[in-house]
Amino acid sequence: MPATLSPRPVLRRCAGAGAVALALIGAGLPAAASDSPSRPDLSRFYRQKVGWTACGDDMPKDLECGKVTVPLDYDKPAAGTLDLALARYVTTGKSQGSVLLNFGGPGVPAVDQLADDGKDFMGLTNSYDVVGFDPRGVGRSSPVSCGDATGTGSGTAERHADLTDPRATLSWLRTVAQRCAAHSGPVLPHIGTVNTARDMDVIRQALGDKKLNYLGFSYGTKLGAVYAAQFPDKVGRIALDGVDTLTDSLAEQGVTTAEGQQTALDDFLDWCVADIACPFGQDRRLAGSGVVRLVRSLDENPVPADYGGQFTGQDLVSAIGQALYSEDLWPSLERAVASLVDDGDTRGVENFAYGGMTVPRGRGGGLVDAADVPADNTMAALLAINCADDPDRPSAGRITKDLARLRAEYEHASPVFGRHRLTEVLMCFGRPKGTDFIRHEVKNVDTAKMLLVGTRGDPATPYRWTEQTARRLGPSAVVLDNRGEGHTGYSSSKCVHRKIDDFLLYGSLPPSGSSCGPDTRT
Repeated sequence: MPATLSPRPVLRRCAGAGAVALALIGAGLPAAASDSPSRPDLSRFYRQKVGWTACGDDMPKDLECGKVTVPLDYDKPAAGTLDLALARYVTTGKSQGSVLLNFGGPGVPAVDQLADDGKDFMGLTNSYDVVGFDPRGVGRSSPVSCGDATGTGSGTAERHADLTDPRATLSWLRTVAQRCAAHSGPVLPHIGTVNTARDMDVIRQALGDKKLNYLGFSYGTKLGAVYAAQFPDKVGRIALDGVDTLTDSLAEQGVTTAEGQQTALDDFLDWCVADIACPFGQDRRLAGSGVVRLVRSLDENPVPADYGGQFTGQDLVSAIGQALYSEDLWPSLERAVASLVDDGDTRGVENFAYGGMTVPRGRGGGLVDAADVPADNTMAALLAINCADDPDRPSAGRITKDLARLRAEYEHASPVFGRHRLTEVLMCFGRPKGTDFIRHEVKNVDTAKMLLVGTRGDPATPYRWTEQTARRLGPSAVVLDNRGEGHTGYSSSKCVHRKIDDFLLYGSLPPSGSSCGPDTRT
């Protein structure tokens, strides 16, 4: 998911590896994305300017909010429009324009994220307005939904799908796809990274910038790369932290992420068993199997959840996965699981499982009121965007044939996270095919130099994706090797933070392949 800009959990898209092969075959452009080189007249969208106002009483007083209007369908700009929510911190020095942020997900609303984590970017306000936006379908910008009023995930298949029964799995997946379509409105067929990148160019112009200066985290790195491929002559200074893959299918990504999360869990357990309060005991050989038993027990016998409904083993998997993005969260995870095991208290683990999905609070900005933002928007948007970006749609027959093998492959990658990740991959069944533009066209970009940061111990976006994407983008890509831990480096590494700021503020790039050492934990 997005960058961990503060020591609290955040959602990461389903990701993963190798020859897993749902043999997810197929390609072609969906209705979701318009990749045609011939463009209709968009001049009225490119003529607008942002009108900024105070965001609201419970937002930071120095944060301003605004909006831009974009076409629902770039091929048919007269067919309808969308308003996109913006927020900014105004520069305190001599202005170089704006730097646009995306926090990842996909599905993270930047308006609230910028309000919460703005302090991390105050150094950039020496020369820039720091601007965040809620992408189409996210937060206040025509939010999508799957009809889950609790926001706890009960509207998705993961809590209900029996992956041992292909027929029941497929039936539920069809139901979820239909529910998401029914609750999301006209934006759903036009969601996805290709159109969001086009929205960013409208935003660039509305901000008055000749070139796009951009800082993207996790999924936001893919968004930045797609923008560079679509608008190479508009690329200013682009920094990408926690680099996503451009070529791996969702099925491949799912295995990679399961493996990365399992490695992070093993590191957590190594730390946990040294503490007498560890809920999995002090025997490291037994701690791993203890996690598996706890997950299975909760799947078979869910417990009442503080937020309503039931708390399952897969909810616990989600909670653990969120907490593993940063070592700073390990003590809180230990206490939360101990409260669950010892007292049946789900509040701590629920805060990880659901609290990490930053639901927009409707604190101003004027596009969508709090009551109109679905509680499940973050998860619904993640699924919608991932599926819109992936052209592979295995048939029902292929899923039925391969499901047992896939379950075994994912569970081998991680006995804890395997089912969780496989279910996310299967969630695209019943939806239209996504675009093949990203997989086939985002390569060899002829742009100004871009800074790509990969973290060696990243559980969500492995370092090899940084190398892979750099090769894909070509000579424009400059790689910074962060030899630390956690998802992304900007908030966890002083060296990475400085290198990114130096590039964005002054155009100073490190030599490609240079590194930042790990920060010492205190």
